[in-house]
Amino acid sequence: MSNTVLTPTAVTREALRILHQKLNFIGNIDRQYDDSFANTGAKIGSQLKVRLPNEYTVRTGAPIAVQDSTETSETITMATQKGVDVEFSSADLTTDLDDFGSRVLNPMMSVLAANIESDALSMYKDVYNQVNNVGSASTFGKILAGRKILVDNLAGSTGLKINLDTQTNVDMVDSLKGLYQDSSSIAKQYREGLLGRTSGFDFFENTLMPRHTTGSDDGTGDYLCDSATAQTGSTLTIDTGTGTWKKGDVFTIAGVNRVKPETKEDTGNLQQFVVTADAAASATSLSFSPAIVATGARQNVSNGAANNQALTKVGGASAVHDISLGYRKDAFAFVSADLRMPRGVDFAAREVMDGISMRIVSDYDINNDLFPTRIDVLYGFKTLRASQAVRFANN
Repeated sequence: MSNTVLTPTAVTREALRILHQKLNFIGNIDRQYDDSFANTGAKIGSQLKVRLPNEYTVRTGAPIAVQDSTETSETITMATQKGVDVEFSSADLTTDLDDFGSRVLNPMMSVLAANIESDALSMYKDVYNQVNNVGSASTFGKILAGRKILVDNLAGSTGLKINLDTQTNVDMVDSLKGLYQDSSSIAKQYREGLLGRTSGFDFFENTLMPRHTTGSDDGTGDYLCDSATAQTGSTLTIDTGTGTWKKGDVFTIAGVNRVKPETKEDTGNLQQFVVTADAAASATSLSFSPAIVATGARQNVSNGAANNQALTKVGGASAVHDISLGYRKDAFAFVSADLRMPRGVDFAAREVMDGISMRIVSDYDINNDLFPTRIDVLYGFKTLRASQAVRFANN
């Protein structure tokens, strides 16, 4: 095959294809491309609003009970610009694309993908559903317990994904060694680390899964709700405890049960909550998610948090454990937009693939016959529906 001078579009498309293939978490969540910046170019801080589904209550009896359609939305800020910078020689750009991709683009995209993926995986701290197995190896039974949580929260029984940390993957290999991935599924979608499919989950191994370190509170329920009336909302007034809380810690409140999303029937199971901001020792308030809603269309618990009801942290004091993550696609969103295209450069292109926009810009250094080049992605991410995800705390 004869050599040709590579075009900016060809290089950008190949770089984006490699990046896309390596993102096995971002590649499986909701990706949105904001084309409103296509002409002017987006900047750090640009925002996109994403609508969330409406929720309603059901009446009993003949009389009509009209209710408003109250739409809610989440604002996702494109707060991060990351890229990789390199110099190409004239010889590099006079070659075939496969060779250029393997020598130059593949290592560049690997490190860029790892950093973007690691950023997005921090969303695990927004997830309040957790299968607690701290200090023990994962089992297939724990995976099924997580699937039950997702099904109970109306995530459905198919189309679910799970990203395993490497140790959990080791623990699960024997249980899942009979997995079979049919060729039609491979043809439809490929991701690095794809292990197979069973029990409604597509399994992926991900070397970037975070570890979580809990606060020093020992989880024995020494913190109590402190209010004359039952508390609702996303902040609790508390007293008597001595330990610390870390963002991402999971806890329950005595007597505050999860309700079925559609009928609002008490399930008899405690609702789990996740801490959304660090709290110091002897804290008097705690911020958390989801907000306690005891009535109406968005009701999620049986009742508010009554005075002297104990908070019980899941996982123990200062525990360090692995995180694996099961989810439905629309639990999380990743957003990117076009960066501005500069003028007066030798080589520039911008391409979009499956909701990810990438820009490559290169100029010419006449003194050294080199092309200093930058590859950039501007992005943001946010947890949209935490109920559609579940954490696995293992090892």
